Amino acid sequence: MSRPVPWIPAVLYGAVLLGGVYYAAIGPGPGAGTAWFAVLLGALIALDGWGRGQGRDRWRWRGRRIAPGAVLVLRVLLLCAVTAVDVSGLSRVLFVLVPFLAFFAYGSAAAVGLGVGCVAALAGAFTLWVPRWQVRAEYISDLLMFALGIVLAVAMAAVAVREQQARARLEGTLAQVAELSAARERNRLAREIHDSLGHHLTAIGVQLEMAEAFASLDPAASTRAVSHARWSANRALDEVRASVRTLGPGSEAEPVVLSRALADLVHHLDGGSRRITLETSGVERRPLLVLYRAAQEGLTNACRHSGATEIGVDVAYDERGARLRVADNGTGFDPAEEGFGLAGLRERVRLAEGTVAIDTSADGTVLTVGVPW
Repeated sequence: MSRPVPWIPAVLYGAVLLGGVYYAAIGPGPGAGTAWFAVLLGALIALDGWGRGQGRDRWRWRGRRIAPGAVLVLRVLLLCAVTAVDVSGLSRVLFVLVPFLAFFAYGSAAAVGLGVGCVAALAGAFTLWVPRWQVRAEYISDLLMFALGIVLAVAMAAVAVREQQARARLEGTLAQVAELSAARERNRLAREIHDSLGHHLTAIGVQLEMAEAFASLDPAASTRAVSHARWSANRALDEVRASVRTLGPGSEAEPVVLSRALADLVHHLDGGSRRITLETSGVERRPLLVLYRAAQEGLTNACRHSGATEIGVDVAYDERGARLRVADNGTGFDPAEEGFGLAGLRERVRLAEGTVAIDTSADGTVLTVGVPW
């Protein structure tokens, strides 16, 4: 059930009431019929106000809902009573409300049927009480104007229903957009936490394990590992603060100079039983955070999971974009068991319109990421 346009019945009731009172004032004069005319119109106005007061035009009596059909019958009876006491004949126009309101309750077929019935009822009333009305221009004109009013009322109801349906679809679409936007933002935050904080926590764990292993054998190497762990902790704290700043309005993430950031990353992960090398070629044209995150993911996996002793990081810049390659001599992994980190990396690169390729075997893994300028 759609909601009727509330002001249309009120306007018609008010216009008919003013017209009837004016006609009585300039014609036969006010009397009992005029009083009943006003009372019955007031009852119609109260009926509509009662329905709106219940919410969504659902009439209730003592807690029980009244069927729309019963309300429609009551409205028709009141309209007939108003017409019977109305000496001006203006109240006939109120019958256009019957198909108009029925459209919202029962649909177009019921509205059209009731509209045809109202026109036929008016023609029948003329036939019973107005001799030879078929050859009297004023009655033919009244019938035609009434039929036109019925058509316009049904058309207006159809427009109102379509507008309400379109608004409901729009609200549903906006709700879906909001839900998708929230899900996308959650995924983005999850990627940021995994790629930044997760990487540094992994690096801290690796360096502290190295410090513990070398504590008695090589105190200098143990001290360096602790220093690297402290750097990773500070870097993690800096990235968390930067991420919090970017959540504010009008804020943007600070640009990452890829070559310098990768050099720091490799320097603080290198050492112990593994050797990490970094090679770059070409000229970096603009910051590429996506490649830095890809390098973090590749190095984290190589250091933590693969058991690699040799890891190479290569970055090449050309006219079209940049390409990152992280290769290790570890044990590889099963591509079917690709975790959240690589899945998030693929999504991040996809948003940057780049490409991801992973070649893994028992002899090692090669991660290649390409991003256009």
